[in-house]
Amino acid sequence: MSTVAEAPFHVLAKPAGGSCNLDCSYCFYTKKTAMYPGSRRMTVAGLERFVRELIQATPTREVAFAWQGGEPTLMGLAFFEKAVEFQRQYGKGRIISNALQTNGTLLDDDWGRFLAQNRFLVGISIDGPREVHDEQRCDRRGSGSLDRVLAGLKMLQQHRVEYNVLTVVSALNARYPEVVYRFLRKTGARHMQFIPLVERAVGDLDDIEAVPDEERLTESSVSPEAYGDFMCRVFDEWLKRDVGKIHVRDFEDMLNLWMGNPATVCVHSPECGRAVAIEHNGDVYSCDHYVYRENRIGNIWSEGFADMVDGGRQRAFGTAKQALLPQKCRDCPWLFACQGGCPKHRTARTESGERGLNHLCAGWRRFCEHADPTLRWMTNELRAGRPLVGRR
Repeated sequence: MSTVAEAPFHVLAKPAGGSCNLDCSYCFYTKKTAMYPGSRRMTVAGLERFVRELIQATPTREVAFAWQGGEPTLMGLAFFEKAVEFQRQYGKGRIISNALQTNGTLLDDDWGRFLAQNRFLVGISIDGPREVHDEQRCDRRGSGSLDRVLAGLKMLQQHRVEYNVLTVVSALNARYPEVVYRFLRKTGARHMQFIPLVERAVGDLDDIEAVPDEERLTESSVSPEAYGDFMCRVFDEWLKRDVGKIHVRDFEDMLNLWMGNPATVCVHSPECGRAVAIEHNGDVYSCDHYVYRENRIGNIWSEGFADMVDGGRQRAFGTAKQALLPQKCRDCPWLFACQGGCPKHRTARTESGERGLNHLCAGWRRFCEHADPTLRWMTNELRAGRPLVGRR
């Protein structure tokens, strides 16, 4: 039984499970509450076990904690104060970092002070201006959440908390690329990322009912054409004046790949499997997009992280991403940048009928073709040691 993993891995912790104070129309994870009836809260004992096990299993000096949901701030500030206390107790001699993904509606002055003092990186979800954000991200009474989100964002800014904005690109806001980007820029956001919404139509009321291979998608899922158009137009808007000033993860990841470097996110990696999810009770799953009973690889109360992430089941899960690529992907000139995308998004079929094509294939292809000349120019400039800021 190994205690230290063979290679670095990432754990997305969901201390409140799928519980959330919002009722976003497209959320896939709040439906997972059916898998865990009753209280969905990580106990103090569970928190201590998680912190200790992750620190012990991480093979590098740096240990990264990532907190998500549902809505993790439902756990309350005292929970995260305890988490930091355990990290200091068990992480002596290690470099500990924390990232928190939140809808921002519960953040107040106390949260701001804590997050700043403990150097949390905060991801805050904003889908654009009121017309689109409130349509998609409302509370359980049907009221929009944008005003509360912006108040939370202001709190982060006042306390100088490092943050980035995460925007889900759906069928709705994909229609307004420049409007969405300019709104985010106006909020003061200087770090952004755009996550395409691709959600299968079979409702995950319980994973017994769900069909992971279902090819039908929800109406709110973004189409390949709309996604490609959105990314191209935001890219062009970013190029006008924001290169080096606003950091868009999607574009900087692409530049990294054009420069021949390894992918920095799992979506663009040839294999996956090194990013697992842990539920409030210690159950560990292959990925937070694969919280199905067949993808449960263990529990921290009975197995160590090293054995789970390096085990045969998880290795097979990770290598399947490349092994199951359709021939069309293998022959594609943009494979180095796409790598077939997230396996959960492979709901389409090729022209020959082969399964496993990414739903967003046409969109990715359009963006790659559109951005290629600029990314090549950027690559040449950086290799020559010339700055990009103010030169295009």
